[in-house]
Amino acid sequence: MRVLNLYAGIGSNRKLWEGCKITAVELDERIAAVYQRLHPDDEVIVGDAHAYLQEHFREFDFIWSSPPCPTHSRMAKATRHELRRYPDLKLYEEILFLQHFFDGPWCVENVVPFYDYLIPAQVRGRHAYWASGPIPFYQEPTPRDFINLGNVDGKQRLMDWLGIHFEENIYVKGNHCPAQILRNAVHPNEGKAIFDALTGKPEPAFQLMMFEEDDA
Repeated sequence: MRVLNLYAGIGSNRKLWEGCKITAVELDERIAAVYQRLHPDDEVIVGDAHAYLQEHFREFDFIWSSPPCPTHSRMAKATRHELRRYPDLKLYEEILFLQHFFDGPWCVENVVPFYDYLIPAQVRGRHAYWASGPIPFYQEPTPRDFINLGNVDGKQRLMDWLGIHFEENIYVKGNHCPAQILRNAVHPNEGKAIFDALTGKPEPAFQLMMFEEDDA
């Protein structure tokens, strides 16, 4: 199975995917380098995922896309944020594109937004999903005080939670939180559950990690 993993990040969503050849597209060279080291068998392309989707979608059997979330996040409307930006509607462009032009299974992932959904989503915990079919109601429990894990110790806790480890502190677009890229990640168990459901594989059995639910 040929798989396209767009806005690939560190690849937490694909960590447990099996039986596939994966092409990952990530714009940030530092993040792409970490992804390549963690997933050496994947083809990693440093570039514009939105443009790559339109140009290459016919080459793949399954497509996953996780467009940037900051302009959709409920934090974008928080009173302490003075910057006001238009929501990046490339998210909905990709959903409509995949709905109408891609013949295989697909999934688009983002945050639960501060506005009413423009296209109905399947919500699982912190994540909103649009997909070619129903996805499981599985949700991996998050570490306690999840939203406030913003320092180096928090980064370590999140890496342990995801089962993904790297030494670099990666700061995205001026963000001073070394854990931000990890908080945004889809847990590997959730990524596997969705991948298996959409590609017709048997439903996996998970042993949940023993963390308390975040009460923030």
